Amino acid sequence: MAETKRQGCRNCEKQARELEELRARVAALEAELAKAKKHSGNSSKPPSSDIVNPPKKQSKKGRGKKSKRGGQRGHKRHERPAFSPEEINHFWDYFYRDCPDCGHGLDMADAPPRVIQQVEIEDKPISVEEHRALAQWCERCQKMHYAPFPEDLVKAGLVGPRLTALVAYMKGVCHASFSTIRKFFRDVVGVKISRGHLSKLVQKVSASLKDPYEELLALLPNEEFLNVDETGHKDQGKRFWTWCFRAACYTLYKIDSSRGSDVLIEVLGKEFDGVLGCDYFSAYRKYMRLNENVALQFCLAHLIRDVKFLATHPDPQNRAYGKQLLSDLRRLFSVIHRREQYKTEDHFQDHLYKACSDLMWDVHEQMNTRESKNIGKRFARHADSYFQFLTTPGIELTNNLAEQAIRFVAIHRRLTQGTRGEAGQRWCERIFTVITTCQQQKRSAFDFILRAVNAYFQNAPPPSLLAPDTS
Repeated sequence: MAETKRQGCRNCEKQARELEELRARVAALEAELAKAKKHSGNSSKPPSSDIVNPPKKQSKKGRGKKSKRGGQRGHKRHERPAFSPEEINHFWDYFYRDCPDCGHGLDMADAPPRVIQQVEIEDKPISVEEHRALAQWCERCQKMHYAPFPEDLVKAGLVGPRLTALVAYMKGVCHASFSTIRKFFRDVVGVKISRGHLSKLVQKVSASLKDPYEELLALLPNEEFLNVDETGHKDQGKRFWTWCFRAACYTLYKIDSSRGSDVLIEVLGKEFDGVLGCDYFSAYRKYMRLNENVALQFCLAHLIRDVKFLATHPDPQNRAYGKQLLSDLRRLFSVIHRREQYKTEDHFQDHLYKACSDLMWDVHEQMNTRESKNIGKRFARHADSYFQFLTTPGIELTNNLAEQAIRFVAIHRRLTQGTRGEAGQRWCERIFTVITTCQQQKRSAFDFILRAVNAYFQNAPPPSLLAPDTS
C-alpha cells in the first residue's frame, strides 16, 4: 500500500512538472505570436512594414456615423482667388448685338460682367534659340576669328536654366524616372532629350546645390535642438541609410553606409551640446555616452506604441501593466494640451510634474514580467532623457517632425528603387534638403532650384537655404 502511494506521488509530481513545462511553452508561443503581430501602431516598426503585414482594421461600431467625402457642414468654404488683370494675357468679351427675346437694340449696363478665367498651356511651350559666333577674317594676322560665347550659355549647353530646373523638379519633387521625363518632353513639350542627357542635367543641378547644402551642414553642430531619424536607402543592391536632421528653420539629409553613432559624430561632432529629439535606437544612446555634453529627448510617441503592445499582450499581467501606463501617458498629454487653461505657469508645471511622477511610479510598481522589466530598465537608465522637456522648455515631446520629414524619402525610395553610386547619393541629399527646407519655410522649391542653376551657370554666389531672418 505504501509503495502504491509513493508511486502515485511520483506520478503527480511528474504531471505537475509536465504541466509547468507546457504552461511555459504556451507562454513562450503566445509571446512569439504577439511579436509577430507588431505593426507601426504598437511598435517602432516603420509604417512601410504595414504594407507587407497590415494590421487588422478595428470595427467602426459605436464610432458614430461616417462623414461623407468632401467639404463638411459648417466648414469655411475655400475658393481659389481670381487672377489679377496684370496676370491675364488675353481678354475676350461676349455680348449680344440685339435682345435675344424681342430683337430690340441693347445698351451696355453699368454692372459687373460674369467672368470665367481659364488657364491653358501653349501648343509649343518652349522657345528654341540659335546662338551664332560669326566668322571674321583678319588680313594682317591672316587668321579666322570667332567671338566667344557667353560663359553661362556654354555651361548650360542645349538646355536652358529654366528647363534644367524643371528636369530637377520632376526628378526630385515628382519622383519621376528619366524615362518618364523623356516621354513628357517628347509628347508634351515637343522636344527629344535622351535619358543620358537628362542625367547630366541632374548632375549640373546637384553641383549648383552643393554650396547651399554645405552651408546648412556646417550649421548643424551649433543648433540648440534637433530632431533626428533615419531610414533605409538602396544603392546598387547595397544597404545604406538616409539620416534626417531637422532644425527649427531647415532640414538636412545625409546618406551613409552606417547606421551607427559614427554618423552623428561626423555630422555633429563630439562637442555638440544641444538636445537631440530621437527614438530609443542604440546609436543615439551610444552617442550620448561618447558625448557628455549632449542631451536626448526620447520620443514619447514611440514609448506609447511599445506600451500599446503590452496593453494587447496575451499575458494578463502585461495587459494590466500596459493599460495602466497608457492611462498615465494620456493624463500627461492631457495636461500638455490643456496648458492654456491653467491659471498660471506654475500651476501648469505642478500638474505636469505630478503626471510625470505618477508615470514613473507605475513604471516601477508592477514589473512582474520580462516585458515590463524591460520598460522599467529603460526608465531606470534614461528617465532624464524621457523627461528632458521638464528642464528644457520648448522642445518637442515626440520625434514626429523628423518622422514626417523622412516620410518623403521613404516614398521616393519605393518609387525610384534607390541610387547607383556616390553621385546619385549626393544628388538625393541635396535635392531632399532643398525640397523639405523650402516646404518648411513656405518657399517655392522650383524657384530656389532655378536661382541656384542660374548662379551656377553665371559663376555667381549661390542662393542661401537659410530663412530670411537668419541669413
